[in-house]
Amino acid sequence: MSPPNQESSSPSSLLANLQKNGFIIIPSFLTDLELSTLRSAAAKLTSLARQGNWAHIRTVGKQFPPWPSAPEQGGIWGVQHLLHPSLPLSASDRAAFIRLYFSPRILDVVRELLQPGEGRDGELVMELFNMLVRPDKPFSLVWHRDDIPPSASPEEEVSRLTAAAAAAGGAAKYNHTQWNLPLFDDSSLILVPGSHARARTEQERNADPYEELPGQIRVDLKAGDIAFYDNDILHRGVYESDRERMTLHGSVSVAAAGSKRARNVLQHGVGDWVDGCDFGAVLKEDRENRGVAEGMRNRLVRMGRESGDVGFSLSG
Repeated sequence: MSPPNQESSSPSSLLANLQKNGFIIIPSFLTDLELSTLRSAAAKLTSLARQGNWAHIRTVGKQFPPWPSAPEQGGIWGVQHLLHPSLPLSASDRAAFIRLYFSPRILDVVRELLQPGEGRDGELVMELFNMLVRPDKPFSLVWHRDDIPPSASPEEEVSRLTAAAAAAGGAAKYNHTQWNLPLFDDSSLILVPGSHARARTEQERNADPYEELPGQIRVDLKAGDIAFYDNDILHRGVYESDRERMTLHGSVSVAAAGSKRARNVLQHGVGDWVDGCDFGAVLKEDRENRGVAEGMRNRLVRMGRESGDVGFSLSG
């Protein structure tokens, strides 16, 4: 089942739809040239990762970090760290990923959704930029929320859900957002609209990890669309081995999130290499955007230095 059309020219409608449904879709976000350029870079990196020539991967059979550094029998379902300074691609291919992640078009949507405000707490923070790819054999993720364990009580769930706090009349705002941008048509994401704003029902809590849930939908994205979603919505992934997949997967937060985001971000190992990033050469002709990118990177470096050992959000 396809979700309702979430496109809107009104920024406030984007935020309202995110708050109501837990996700939004903006169709045809990429131009044909951008799509072609990114497909080329993504295909090269995926090939290197499948051959064991890029150690930062997600391996089939394991859902959550940490992952092994070499492909196992089942192959891979993801490629990590597209902004890594040692990414084994040409300068032009690396630049394609950098320009997309720090694109003013993406960051403008981020600002509309996060409503960051003025001052240091409202400054954007660089987080994750990965890619989800076709596995060599079918693979599925269980129902989960990205940073709330399945053992959480209903009270614990509600206390940690931004949207639930806002629905209850609190002042909570989103402090981060996550997006999927497929380079090929992708219907791998399954979610339960509205579940980002409430605790799980008894049926959801007791369900088999892979079973169909009431109200679930499959999010059908065309190549070049982009979907922003609340990563604590109840969701899972179903990955087919006979359908090409290269879906760019990024996240951004605001500095006010601080330690609330540290574990979800740093568990992926991004803090190990972000110090070595220099985006200036790629963005040298756009002084304003270069400053934004460097500021975002610096805030991620600070997050890593201030957080220490953060552990892992989920296991499996």
